[in-house]
Amino acid sequence: MSLESNIVLIGMPGAGKSTAGVLLAKSLKRPFLDTDLHIQTQADRHLHELIAELGMERFLDWEAREIMALHVQGHVIATGGSVVYRPTAMAHLRERGVIVFIDVPVEDILARVSNITTRGIAMRPNSTLQALFDERLPLYRQYADLVVAAEGLTVEDAVTRIVRRLEEYDGRQ
Repeated sequence: MSLESNIVLIGMPGAGKSTAGVLLAKSLKRPFLDTDLHIQTQADRHLHELIAELGMERFLDWEAREIMALHVQGHVIATGGSVVYRPTAMAHLRERGVIVFIDVPVEDILARVSNITTRGIAMRPNSTLQALFDERLPLYRQYADLVVAAEGLTVEDAVTRIVRRLEEYDGRQ
């Protein structure tokens, strides 16, 4: 993997993409980009406000457009958990880097995520985190170049595991 390649973190809300991403970027001496923060800045609204205003499908389209407009190299990128709903966005991210799925069991997600309404999670009305997990898990696995199991790991240990897997990565699954 070249220094120009991005390292793109995907996974459920609460999987630790943003927290691990910052530490991974520091560890690898790379710039860090959080796409949720980028979208909030571009829209000048919190994600939950944007989702409420646009509705889920239009928000997902907005998110994909913002992803497609990113042209960075050598970054660690933490994506919003919903990025996998738009194949064009995922293709854009993949052609510029390696996709790392931070795999955390649903039990951990349920324990970590308590602020569903204000967190800005793109989910259908009356859905649950369990249903969202079941819906997204196959997509995360489909798009991942690397799957990093992070069950029971501290953030530091998860980052160590990601670094080790990236060192072993040669472009094949």
